[in-house]
Amino acid sequence: MQYETILVDVADHVATITINRPEAMNSFTKQMMDEFEYLWKWVGANDDIHCCVLRAAPGKAWCTGVDVKASMQGDPVVDLDNIWHCEDPGNYLGPKSMNCWKPVIAAVHGMAAGGAFYWLNEADIIICSEDATFFDPHVTYGMTSALEPIGMTYKLPLQDVLRMVLLGNDERIGAGTALRIGLVSEITKLEDLWPRAQELAATIAAKPPAATAGSVKAIWQSLDLPRSVALQLGLKYCQIGNPVGVPQVDRAALMADKAKKYTIR
Repeated sequence: MQYETILVDVADHVATITINRPEAMNSFTKQMMDEFEYLWKWVGANDDIHCCVLRAAPGKAWCTGVDVKASMQGDPVVDLDNIWHCEDPGNYLGPKSMNCWKPVIAAVHGMAAGGAFYWLNEADIIICSEDATFFDPHVTYGMTSALEPIGMTYKLPLQDVLRMVLLGNDERIGAGTALRIGLVSEITKLEDLWPRAQELAATIAAKPPAATAGSVKAIWQSLDLPRSVALQLGLKYCQIGNPVGVPQVDRAALMADKAKKYTIR
């Protein structure tokens, strides 16, 4: 795949993915959907990749959702004319929708609006810079907002999702509020955002990949299941993953290290 709308770099078991359409507020097009569909399948199958960082080219926006201009000029992201075969763009943009279970850290700056939540809904860790704002403009333009906010209800309290949806363009969630309601887990200065995301990714990538990917898959898939069924499935993942993951780490050496290093969040 020759990527044109995103940048992909793999080093030290970390795939750094950059949404790269700054001239269009990093909005997504059908081409970007195709590139992410290929990318997530490739990342999922690549054993050298243990963790991903998802970021966006510098500018005022991390992503403002679908590129409306491109859609109006004959490149729609959804084939509305073929109503029985319409598909949610999030099916291709999000890693979990593409059965990619590598941990994903989203590093958000500037505006994250509308369709940007297709990525945020499926990120495992979200951090943001002080200038980040989150909002959903659909209803302001007379459009029903359903897909992105439904995904967000698995992360945020219902009233916070509904407030964002119903106020549309008239209110934005700032970084401080995003931290308070659990949308992000950390705020950094803008210049520290990318290095911090890489630091977190490197820490995760150093762990046994069978353990991290298995944990991500078990926890995410549990969201679609009743509690008892989720626990039964989780046990099976432990039975499968632990015999693989344990040999990937020198447990004796870890336990012998009495000077354990850790941070407190």
